[in-house]
Amino acid sequence: MRRRIAAILVLLFLLLGGLGLYVAWRVQWKPNVVASPFGPAYLYIRTGASFQEVLASLENQDLLEEPATFAWLAERRQYPEHVRPGRYLLNFGASNAVLLDKLMQGQQDTVAFQLDAFKYKPQLTRQVARQLEADSSKLRQLLHNNTFLQRRYHLDTTTILTLFLPGPYRFLWNTSAEQFLDSAAAMHGRFWTTKRQRRADSLGLSPTEVHVLASIVQRETAKPEDKPIIAGVYLNRLRRGMRLQADPTLLWAIGNFGVKRVLNKDKLVDSPYNTYKHKGLPPGPITSANRQSLDAVLKPTAHDYYFFCARPDRSGYSDFAETYAQHKQNARRYQHALDSLQIMR
Repeated sequence: MRRRIAAILVLLFLLLGGLGLYVAWRVQWKPNVVASPFGPAYLYIRTGASFQEVLASLENQDLLEEPATFAWLAERRQYPEHVRPGRYLLNFGASNAVLLDKLMQGQQDTVAFQLDAFKYKPQLTRQVARQLEADSSKLRQLLHNNTFLQRRYHLDTTTILTLFLPGPYRFLWNTSAEQFLDSAAAMHGRFWTTKRQRRADSLGLSPTEVHVLASIVQRETAKPEDKPIIAGVYLNRLRRGMRLQADPTLLWAIGNFGVKRVLNKDKLVDSPYNTYKHKGLPPGPITSANRQSLDAVLKPTAHDYYFFCARPDRSGYSDFAETYAQHKQNARRYQHALDSLQIMR
């Protein structure tokens, strides 16, 4: 009888031990993250989010097979007191223990951020709001805070647009407005190598002035072959003390880049960006210049052209001229082409 009781007790012990091991495995190590039919699954945790909000997000997106076991283990590991914001990739088949390790250690994935060229500050803040958690209202405030911009980046509310280089970036999703600006400044600093700074010096331009001129070149043409030639035209004009008379600066001033034909009344607009009225460069860029446009200004084509005009075939290329008489002939051909297409504005 004693042996039978002992055997039963041993069996019960083994059963209880096995059950305990199974429960431990199920709670901690059993695969719990489910596959998403839409590709990689991401969990977004906003700054200041509570554990209940994290859990609700997991449940609402059906990212866990057993949310209850995750919640139980999270409570035991004190995750509710250590929620860290970010964008987390949830690997299919990950266990609760693995997922909690990632969340508690803040092992978030970076966001592939594409900064497109923009002309006005609101266009920048909208791009950031679409791709990052950064507070767009805070970013707007910083972009209009002259004291902050001058102290931190040695730029003002007008020239701050020279800080941003269009192209790919990588950010943490919960990047703040200040961190976004600092990252843009770091990219800007990497672009301005000693070699590029020397080229700017040789042209008698500051980096900010290079950005402003490059923004005009960028709006004038999308053709890489014409960019350094057009840059050379404007540099020739600056050296000679001529007005730039750049149509894109007028379009920036009137706030309409959709205009196909600049009219004489546009040249009367009262704006420091009106380069038909004012000599020299405008006070700031009219778009965020890309690397190609910046390098076109830094390595301009040497020539004696002072004028250029879009070709009448609308190919995107320009006809260049050394004299105003030659330029008038080119301009007349282009205007006739617009007339034939009934493009009046």
